[in-house]
Amino acid sequence: MTLSNLHRTSDIPTQIKNPDLVERRRKQIADAAVRLFIVYGFEKTTTRQIAKAARLSIGSLYEYFATKEDVLYLVLDSIYIEIENAIQLALTKSSGGEETLVELIRQYLLACHRLSDYMLLLYQETHNLPKEWRSRVLKSDLNITGAFEKVLKEIFAHKAFSNNGAGFINLTAHNIVVFGHMWTFRRWALAREHTLEEYIQHQTDLILALINQPGPSVKNHA
Repeated sequence: MTLSNLHRTSDIPTQIKNPDLVERRRKQIADAAVRLFIVYGFEKTTTRQIAKAARLSIGSLYEYFATKEDVLYLVLDSIYIEIENAIQLALTKSSGGEETLVELIRQYLLACHRLSDYMLLLYQETHNLPKEWRSRVLKSDLNITGAFEKVLKEIFAHKAFSNNGAGFINLTAHNIVVFGHMWTFRRWALAREHTLEEYIQHQTDLILALINQPGPSVKNHA
């Protein structure tokens, strides 16, 4: 697949004044770059290779990106935009409570499946970003966890269980996020025994069982 959402590009310098043209060219460049990053890694991929794969001259590429790190940032940020869109879809399709959580988990895991190759870049290449870009990417990751936390808090607001402290909710939200990462990294083995639908159902059942089982109080670190 290709990355379709690149609208958070205003922070990356460009010499081109036409925003529509910038959007189209950056998508063209990002789609070419991500394939090279996956095969060769960020450090071994050159801007000349990216320009050639995007069918642009090296001079044209530098009209849209000042550095190779800018290209990487756009790619990684675009991954989170895709996931955020999936989460927003889940929130609009459900009516609240556990139904929202179930749909949220489903849309999130489906997005992780679609973006499996791209998500590997998050772990392999985020450290290559300049500090400012890296901070923004990591903030986007925490925003995904925060979406799960918010839904879990709304569910626990109507429960009298003792395991509904902020610490428990935070860890549960992180667990859900890691389920998506696990399918990405372990799909080579998991797909031998489970379909994607089976994986989604099993992980959803685990979370529902966890939040519906009264447990000991968890220390609140908030």
